[in-house]
Order: sequence, then C-alpha cells, then structure tokens
Amino acid sequence: MPEHLTDQDSQPARTPQPRLRKPNATDGAAIWALVRACKPLDENSLYANIVQADHFRDTSVIAEAEGETLGWISGHMIPNTDTFFVWQVAVSDKARGLGLGRKMLLELLSRPETASARALHTTITPDNAASWALFRSLARSLGGTLTDAPHYTRAQHFDGAHATEHLVQITLPTQRAAA
Repeated sequence: MPEHLTDQDSQPARTPQPRLRKPNATDGAAIWALVRACKPLDENSLYANIVQADHFRDTSVIAEAEGETLGWISGHMIPNTDTFFVWQVAVSDKARGLGLGRKMLLELLSRPETASARALHTTITPDNAASWALFRSLARSLGGTLTDAPHYTRAQHFDGAHATEHLVQITLPTQRAAA
C-alpha cells in the first residue's frame, strides 16, 4: 500500500445507516428521481409519486441518510381485505447490500396501519432476480409461505409491451414482532 494511503483510505466509503420514516408530498420529486435511477423499475409520473407519498404515507416508507433518499416502498391495504399490497421497492445503488429492502418491508409490517394484514401481495416479472430474492428472504424470515402465479400477462394486460407480472403471495404470521 502506498505510504500516503491508510487502511481507511483504501476502504470504500460506508453509507450511514438510513433513517426510515413515513413520506410526505414534498418527497415526491426525490422518490421519482430514485425510481428513475433504479432500472428496470417501471417509472410513474412525478405526480403519481407525489400522490403516493401523500395519500399512502401510512403504508409507504422512505429511507434517507445525510439528506439523500436511498430507499422507497409504496404500498397499500387492498380495500375490504386483509392483504397488504407492495407496489414498488426501490433501493439506491449506494445502499445495496445493506438489507435495506427487507428492513423497509419489516418497518411497514410493524405499523398499526398494516396490523390487520394476514397476507402480503406484490407482482414481480420473472427476470427481476433482486425482487425475487428480497421477497423469498422476507417469507423465510417471517416463517411465511410464498406462492406465485402469472397475474398480469404480457398478452392480456400489457398488449405485448411488458413482461408478465407474477402475483407473489406471502402468508403472514398473526403475531408479528416489531421491526
């Protein structure tokens, strides 16, 4: 190692542990930018992200460190059911490998607003290895069962313009520990 470098200089900069919180409408632009940077996620309009952060704040979470948005999950309770639906999970390249996706999901599942959930649903395309790994890991850690089946199909729903989305279902334990 060159004399002018220390062990600390040769180590990659560590991302501080992100703080998790409920989003608000003013987070919309930062959420939009994060999602755009997280390929292959589907991009929503900036307005849609503002509305999500405002109207679904109790069932969504934002992760930030040093003023930077590093993670985002949007979700909602499906009306008249005991199912929590996760719409989108985004984790910045700067925070990958920290377990942030799972931490955000556990945070959401520990909130009073999702306490009645007996199942978690999301949709994932077959080629999204990171999402499959995240939700399989979550199911294992919760002791839940994960099942999936084609749901929104390329031909029937997307007019051939998007890969089939599989509905992923995870049974949730009736008693969940706080995140």
